[in-house]
Amino acid sequence: MLSFVEGRYVSAPEAMWRLNEFNLSHKSHTVVRLAVHLPQQQPIVYQDGQEAQAIERAALRKTTLTSWFELNKNDPSAHNISYSYIPQYYVFDKSTTNWKKRQRGGQNVIGRLPVVSILDTERYYLRMLILRKSGAISFDDILTVNGLRCITFQQACQEYGLLQGDQQWHDALNEDAQFQSPRQLRMLFAMICGFGELEDVPDLWVQHQVSLCEDFVHRYSEQTGPHYALADIEELLTSYNLSLQKLHLPTVRFACKCFGESEL
Repeated sequence: MLSFVEGRYVSAPEAMWRLNEFNLSHKSHTVVRLAVHLPQQQPIVYQDGQEAQAIERAALRKTTLTSWFELNKNDPSAHNISYSYIPQYYVFDKSTTNWKKRQRGGQNVIGRLPVVSILDTERYYLRMLILRKSGAISFDDILTVNGLRCITFQQACQEYGLLQGDQQWHDALNEDAQFQSPRQLRMLFAMICGFGELEDVPDLWVQHQVSLCEDFVHRYSEQTGPHYALADIEELLTSYNLSLQKLHLPTVRFACKCFGESEL
C-alpha cells in the first residue's frame, strides 16, 4: 500500500479535479442480470464436499427465470410484460427468490440477459423466445405453440416464424457488435456460416461489413481493410471446411494471420 501511494503519479488535470472535489464516477441506471437456463440446468455454487447439499438448496430456490414463471401464474398484471422488462416493474427479492411489485424507481432500471453462443443451441433459442414471449408460466408453456408442444426450443422458434430468412443471424451480429471486438465478430460470422442455415451469405457480409472490418480499416484504410477482414474470415472458415468462394463471398489475394499478413 505504501509503495503504491509513494510511487503514484498524479497529473495536473487529475490533481485539479480532485482538489475541486468533482465527481470521479457517476451511476445513472441499475442493471439487473437475468438468468437464462434450460430446465433443471441452473448454475449452482458449492464448496468441495458439499455438492449434495448445494443441489438440495438449488431445488428449493427459484432463479429469476423460474420466479418469472411463478409471477405470471399469480399476477395477471405481469402477463403483458416480457422477461427483459420485468425489473422495471418488479424487484427480485433474493431472500425469498420471488418477484415483488416495485413501489418506485423503475425508470432507471434495465434488465439484461446474458449473451448465449449459438453453439449452445437450445439455450440460444430459449433466449430468443423469452425475449419475445410474455406471460409464460413454465418451460412447457414456452415450448407450446398454437396448442402444439414442440420437442425443442429451436422447433418452437421455427413455429413462431422467428427463423425465417436470415434475420436471426443479423440480430446476433448486431447485438454482439455492441461489445465484441471485430476479431470476435469475424469468428462469430464464420461460425454462423458453418452452423447456420443461411439463405444469403453475401448480404450478411455486406450488411455487417463496417463492424467486421473496423480494426483493419483503422490500421490500414477503408479500401484495403475489407480485404484483410475477408482473408481472416477465409482462414476461420477452414475449420468448417468452407471457403469464401464456396459462400460466394469476394476472394482475396493474400493470407492473413489475424493481425499479421503474409503475401502469397
